[in-house]
Amino acid sequence: MNIRRAKEQDMGGINNLLCQVLMIHHKGRPDLFKEDTKKYTDDELRKLIHDDTKPIFVCVNENEEVLGYAFCIFQQHMNDNILTDIRTLYIDDLCVDQSRRGQHIGKRLYEYVVQFAREQKCYNITLNVWACNESAQKFYESCGLVPQKVGMETILHC
Repeated sequence: MNIRRAKEQDMGGINNLLCQVLMIHHKGRPDLFKEDTKKYTDDELRKLIHDDTKPIFVCVNENEEVLGYAFCIFQQHMNDNILTDIRTLYIDDLCVDQSRRGQHIGKRLYEYVVQFAREQKCYNITLNVWACNESAQKFYESCGLVPQKVGMETILHC
């Protein structure tokens, strides 16, 4: 296995995983997530692959098949009234192919992202996880992440 920046030729594998993530979220929150779509159009994904402020990393096998990915975004609030100027690497999405889970691919991807963030002089790594995705929460906790803030809601049946 090899972890590297995503390339345009990885788009098919990335799209497959984006659909897997969407279905996890749709099953957990069908009131919020549509069933038959994907997070990015091909044009949007192509642009993201080339955007150095939003690096995408893929884990590929010897045949260059995408086994997992990590979508990241650099964040920094320069000269904000209340926030310090720290540089953060936000993990927008991390997914391992459902047929490959349990093989420590997610852990390797996360560790790669941590090393990348250190090299980029980031202060921290952040991410969000949906409450309905308990397996993801457990995975991130096993990687040493702790809650930074909690999003809450009340549903108003209008």
